[in-house]
Amino acid sequence: MKLFKLASLSLIAGVAAAGMDFSAGGFSSANAQVTLDQVLSSVRQERREVSSENREREQRFLQQRNQQQAELTRVRNQVAAAEAESTRLEGVMEQNQARIAELDQELASKQGEFQELFGAARTAAADLNSQIQNSIISAQFPGRDETLRELAQTESLPTEEQLRDLWEIMIQQMAEQGKTATFNANIIRANGEATEASVTRIGPFVAFSDGKYLTFNDAGQLEFLAKQPAGDITGAASRVANASGDGFVRGAIDPALGTLLDLNVAAPTLRQRIDQGRFIGKVIIAAAIFGVLLGVYKWVTLTMTAGAVRGQVRRKKASKSNPLGRVMLAYENTASNDVETVALKLDDAILKEVPKLEGGLNLIKVLAAVAPLLGLLGTVIGMINTFQAITLFGTGDPQIMASGISEALVTTVLGLIAAIPLLLLHAFAAGAAKRVTQILEEQAAGIIAEHAEGGRA
Repeated sequence: MKLFKLASLSLIAGVAAAGMDFSAGGFSSANAQVTLDQVLSSVRQERREVSSENREREQRFLQQRNQQQAELTRVRNQVAAAEAESTRLEGVMEQNQARIAELDQELASKQGEFQELFGAARTAAADLNSQIQNSIISAQFPGRDETLRELAQTESLPTEEQLRDLWEIMIQQMAEQGKTATFNANIIRANGEATEASVTRIGPFVAFSDGKYLTFNDAGQLEFLAKQPAGDITGAASRVANASGDGFVRGAIDPALGTLLDLNVAAPTLRQRIDQGRFIGKVIIAAAIFGVLLGVYKWVTLTMTAGAVRGQVRRKKASKSNPLGRVMLAYENTASNDVETVALKLDDAILKEVPKLEGGLNLIKVLAAVAPLLGLLGTVIGMINTFQAITLFGTGDPQIMASGISEALVTTVLGLIAAIPLLLLHAFAAGAAKRVTQILEEQAAGIIAEHAEGGRA
């Protein structure tokens, strides 16, 4: 509106200037006066219209203010009514709570011994639920834990149907513990897929399918053990699954309800045991293998040599293929000499044979003595690693100390395992060598005696 007024004033100034110009140009002043009157009339008309519009707007604002005041009054009345209703409802709620407390006391007094009975029922349901949740029997009868959980967690009095369900599930669990049953169920395989297969269950102890043992996981599903037991145990499972008739079949059960099978899965393999011994363990194994091979070789060769020597004793003709034959050949080369020379030659021949017979026996003996020392060294290193782990991480987590303890124990066991057969092989081989040497000495003494008697003759 102000812009419009400014425009009107500008128009007036322009017209006045134009009138002045027109007058200068020869126009009459009457024409200029008429034009100014028209402009003045227009300005006055415009002012009247603006005033009228402002009055209408003011009236409209006043009317809206009155309406808003009325609306505010209405809302305040509603708030007051709502507060009054809230106050009334709070009073009703307090009365109802008091009434509920009275009724609870009345119910508790009327229940009497039944309340203790129902408490015992809820406790029994909770205990039975914790039992069947981890039981293989639940794989054959799923869904029983829902009924027991509802009964155990209810705060109201159990219904007759719930008490009957508790009784039936308890009797069913007791009866199925003494049965061997076959049923179809979904089995989780190693790749995570579920397939339906025939499952044989022996009470609550074990379940197997296709000769492989199953475990009942926390999700209530059967799955194959990651590591199956030994062959005779899995063979027993196959015999039970394929049994027919009313006869008896020898099987295998887990009296710990799956704990022993889980321990079998967690038990490390031979390769894992060897790896626990680390470098010292591998050195002990290498020494044991070398010593055992050498000991077996010496024992076999000495046994064959002893047999060849005994055969030479029965023959008069000397042979170079056995020690006694070579001693006899040495005598034949010196038979023309005196007794002392013959004796020295035979002793020299025997001394040449002894290193061949006893060669390698001292190495076996040394390996038998070194193996437990290496085991002791591994034990000390393992304990050092254990104490370092305790220093860094404390004793809160046994897994941290398990590596060092395993190294200590495994190396000790490997050292003893290596020493025992090496000592036995050394004893057997040394005994065989001693027997052969004794035969050579006996035969040499006999040859010298015969030579002496021949010389006197």
